Amino acid sequence: MDKIPTTRKGFGALETELKQLKSVERPAIIEAIAEARELGDLKENAEYHSAREKQGFIEGRIKELEGIISLAEVIDPASLSGSVKFGATVTVADEDTDEEKTWQIVGEYEANVEQGLLNIKSPIARALIGKEEGDSVEVRTPGGVKSYEIVEIAYV
Repeated sequence: MDKIPTTRKGFGALETELKQLKSVERPAIIEAIAEARELGDLKENAEYHSAREKQGFIEGRIKELEGIISLAEVIDPASLSGSVKFGATVTVADEDTDEEKTWQIVGEYEANVEQGLLNIKSPIARALIGKEEGDSVEVRTPGGVKSYEIVEIAYV
């Protein structure tokens, strides 16, 4: 299996979610199932079926997180420099509107565009990788081709 690149912050978030699921959510759903069983006939017991469904979701998410964490390769962006690569915080200017945007290139499980965290597999991130400050990049988007100039590259 391929390693999954992640930042230290992203890895911490995965571990926190796993701990929450195992220590809080799992025991709570086990208790809810036990209480629902005491209500009687399981065939027509909506609380029981709902709790079992939630348990299935929680167990599935636990397995998924354990798999991701086991394959995670934590990369510290502060130890990097130079051209754009994983972990870089990149400020770009739209060449048509001069609007500036700042994104950090992160792993797919920590990406969140609204928070400025760009999936390394996204078209924009792939176009930026390997480029230097001052370079111009063209990105194919669903709305057409966008041109950006790299204003700043930082590794924090």
